[in-house]
Amino acid sequence: MTVSEAVEALEGRFDAVVAAEQRVEPRDWMPEAYRATLVRQIAQHAHSEIIGMQPEGAWLTRAPSLRRKAILLAKAQDEAGHGLYLYAAAETLGVDRAELTEKLISGRQKYSSIFNYPTLSFADVGVIGWLVDGAAICNQVPLCRCSYGPYARAMVRVCKEESFHQRQGFELLMTMMRGTEAQRAMVQDAVDRWWWPSLMMFGPPDGDSPNTAQSMAWRIKRHTNDELRQRFVDMTVPQAQHLGVTLPDPELVWDEERGSWTFGEPDWSELKQVIKGQGPCNAQRIERRRAAHEDGAWVREAALAHAEKQKERNR
Repeated sequence: MTVSEAVEALEGRFDAVVAAEQRVEPRDWMPEAYRATLVRQIAQHAHSEIIGMQPEGAWLTRAPSLRRKAILLAKAQDEAGHGLYLYAAAETLGVDRAELTEKLISGRQKYSSIFNYPTLSFADVGVIGWLVDGAAICNQVPLCRCSYGPYARAMVRVCKEESFHQRQGFELLMTMMRGTEAQRAMVQDAVDRWWWPSLMMFGPPDGDSPNTAQSMAWRIKRHTNDELRQRFVDMTVPQAQHLGVTLPDPELVWDEERGSWTFGEPDWSELKQVIKGQGPCNAQRIERRRAAHEDGAWVREAALAHAEKQKERNR
């Protein structure tokens, strides 16, 4: 058998596994393009969880009660854990998390565009839980059926905790909407600012998304960006009505024939600017991540020294 014939046989076996809805595991042969796509997606997802602690973390010292502070601390801890699960999943593909972190802080890898917006009031904490984590749930639940085993298994726990975060955010907003007129205005202002960035979380429209078709063929993704965006809108509008807030979209109307909501077009030029690093908080987010990585160098060094000492003792 020639080399080309051997590769063709491996590709055929891989395609059969994916088509049969079976899981690809780290020990299995996989096309290099499949591996590279997974590394890019999982790394971006892991970076997003870690960077995502920053917007709400700004309110840890300013939470209005001990209960709210404890909830916010627990959520930040969950997000850190999600990042660790995902970095571990990426490492099964032969990359190192230190390398991934270096690519993030040098600008060679991205994180979710949503985390480049400022949190101007405590209502933003609730809206992030409700809208941002709600959008994350729509996007991530299908990943529990991703063709790559370690990623799919990591997402099961991530999605359970994100679901709790979404309910926690909604509960905070409901409490504020039952409060003073100033609190209700604060919630509406936060919704106005976060609605469109939340819709853009799903990525560009399908016609401008070059990776979607291949990712769906490989069963990495299960739905297109526009399908997920529509699902999120249909899920969220009734919640907004129950909450008593107005979503800032004059084109938002119920389509009886389709059985779903028609909504306006996000400003895709804004998304492109944010992805390029020109969002309101891009530079701040990366600088703080770089500083935290550098400040934690001694912890990593100590952990490695301890591991070496344990290895020597065991030897």
